[in-house]
Amino acid sequence: MNNEQTSINKVNIETQNTPEKGPLSFLTGSLTSFLLCIFSYFISNKIAIYFSLHKPSNSSEIVQSISSSINTLIIGLSFLLTFSFAFIGLGLFIVFIRSFLIKKN
Repeated sequence: MNNEQTSINKVNIETQNTPEKGPLSFLTGSLTSFLLCIFSYFISNKIAIYFSLHKPSNSSEIVQSISSSINTLIIGLSFLLTFSFAFIGLGLFIVFIRSFLIKKN
């Protein structure tokens, strides 16, 4: 029972020492995410252009099928990363605006 009380006290102390996030934190997170989105968008475009210009040149149909599948997977993951950064940035920007509208107790 004593160990449980000690662990509960540690958790309470850690939550009390954690500073609350403010609007500036949300704004910088949003801008950072949007910058990463723009950066990964340009990288994704370069990856897509590279794979479209360099077609797999193998005589085996199985090898061509596997290589085109891997190329599609890489392009898809790079654009998924781009849109993930965009949605995170949008969400943080909405939280930034919401932080001005809600009154604190």
